[in-house]
Amino acid sequence: MTATSPAVAGPRNPMISLAARGFVKIGVLPVLVLVALVVFASMSDNFLTVENIHSALRQNSYIVIATLGQFIVLLTGGFDLSIGAVTALVSVSTAMAMVAQAETSSPLTAVLVGIAVGMLVGMGCGLVNALGIASMNINPFIMTLATASAFSGLALMLTSGVPVSGLPVEFSDWLGFNQILGIGVPIWIAALAAVGLWVLLTLTRPGRHIYSVGSSPKAARLSGISEFRTLLLAYVAAGGLAAIGSVLLTARIETGEANLGASLPLQTIAAAVIGGVSLRGGSGRVIDAVLGAVFIGIVANGMNLAQINSYYQMIVTGAVLALAVVADRLRSRLAVAVYAGKV
Repeated sequence: MTATSPAVAGPRNPMISLAARGFVKIGVLPVLVLVALVVFASMSDNFLTVENIHSALRQNSYIVIATLGQFIVLLTGGFDLSIGAVTALVSVSTAMAMVAQAETSSPLTAVLVGIAVGMLVGMGCGLVNALGIASMNINPFIMTLATASAFSGLALMLTSGVPVSGLPVEFSDWLGFNQILGIGVPIWIAALAAVGLWVLLTLTRPGRHIYSVGSSPKAARLSGISEFRTLLLAYVAAGGLAAIGSVLLTARIETGEANLGASLPLQTIAAAVIGGVSLRGGSGRVIDAVLGAVFIGIVANGMNLAQINSYYQMIVTGAVLALAVVADRLRSRLAVAVYAGKV
């Protein structure tokens, strides 16, 4: 009786192995950015000018900040579909408080009061989401979908669908169009928000708990991590970041609008996933979310310069999101193969 020799695996292609490892490490974003830069630069001579890049970053700063909020929720394995409605409600609340305070106070006081009210409203909305998800164990998709409807309805009820005008001129001058060292204030605020979130997630224990809960809630509980407190932190922080973005957007358009942020849920999820943040939770970096949001801004700016209809922009955003989800799944499967030494 002769023993059968085990089959010997053929040699792996070094180029395929290198490409697979690179894709697992950096994701699909660099390829998409390169394609976007080449395409839009060929369609418009103004695309790569310093003025246009600065303008695009300033206009996209509120999406970057909102994406950071979506990112921290995605890390826990959840979604926040209410982020657009929170943006609208904060815009309305900020504007109404500012206008009311401006009648009896200085512009500075009115602006500060308005911002404080907006921040409280945003974090309050995040608290409502957190209590439903963490205390009553409601699925994040269902909970935030329900609160999105409620918050949007509340914003419309407060304004009767009419924009809130009469905000202090200083509000837009300071936060909408002002510059520090030649760079727009909204860009600085977005950068500070990103650094602050990086510090929270990387250098603090509650931040590491967010990753743990997203990776494996059961293992996190066995390790003594409070899932309730972690989810509370994540959703309240997401509400606060949405509020910051809403205040900046309100300063830019100089009115409080009840219909702001309708496309933000799609944009922020797309930005995070394109950046390589996992939809299954527990994986992703702040820089990934920021670069994904910047890419969304690049696409929007490039299509505007090319005079492409806004309806087509919605189609492109949806297509990019679908591509990013497919890439996320492929990346996960490749990661298993790479770490197992099969690629």
